[in-house]
Amino acid sequence: MYETLTFTGGVHKSEEMKELIEDLGGFILQSNILQMELVINMAIPLDDVQIVQDKAKELLGEVVVAPMAGSEIAIVSPTLARHHLPHAACDISEYLRRYGAKDNMVGLARGHGKGTAGISEGEKRLIEEHDIAIFALGSFKQCIIDKSFLFDDIDIPVIVTGAPEIDLEELPGADAYVSGLGRIPRRLKRGDNIRALRNLVETVERLLNERKKEIAQDPPIEPAILVKDEIEKQVPAIKDILSPTPVTSQLSGLRVKLDYDKYHEEIENVVIDGHKLKEIADVRKSHMYDYILIELATESSLVE
Repeated sequence: MYETLTFTGGVHKSEEMKELIEDLGGFILQSNILQMELVINMAIPLDDVQIVQDKAKELLGEVVVAPMAGSEIAIVSPTLARHHLPHAACDISEYLRRYGAKDNMVGLARGHGKGTAGISEGEKRLIEEHDIAIFALGSFKQCIIDKSFLFDDIDIPVIVTGAPEIDLEELPGADAYVSGLGRIPRRLKRGDNIRALRNLVETVERLLNERKKEIAQDPPIEPAILVKDEIEKQVPAIKDILSPTPVTSQLSGLRVKLDYDKYHEEIENVVIDGHKLKEIADVRKSHMYDYILIELATESSLVE
């Protein structure tokens, strides 16, 4: 079993932390340098967490538990227009990243008003490539309720955010509703906004934990973090990707930011514990930029 952690500290001597993670049999999920500050999301064996914490203290850094690390979250807005997207959706995205989440902003093509709002099958499939979807809606109760058709048949857990209080029973298809996050024309820096964001974090963590418990009953043949590590070692083209997290871990799969048509055969032939990836996973084209999406087979899938 692994614990997901986030290390924040200076770039100086940061290689010592990376070497320690490797020596402990852990994995780096994401590494970003922001000016002179390094942020590493990692998965570490439970018994070795104290060793990492001691090393972080030695390097004058900080280690905190990152409950969302290793997950990919879609933050869905009715449109990418300025009256829908900023500032709530952007601040939700930034806040979740503090807890280790890898999130993607998704703007629907037809979101102007109740009468014209819509969602296409392609947009649904794109959203369902994530572990959780957060639909960031507006400030009017009836408008939010009327737009429940946007998510009532999405096959992953759905969290809806908006300004008013709404009973969950009024939002078919939603697994949770978080109030206090409507259409706000400023940054979410006030006390009530921060409390709403914290409530959202708790809700995301709860749904992720429920999903992890379901996966644990029939886990993947190989964990996603191990597959990620092997892809990064065996596919040289990964080193040339400029996008953040070129191989993104999900709860039961991965997203590889390489063109499917050009690289899918190379990805399928990555060897993990004596098995080619295509033998233990479904490798297909993503709806996001024609990336490669990997859905790992579960242990029960091999039982004849």
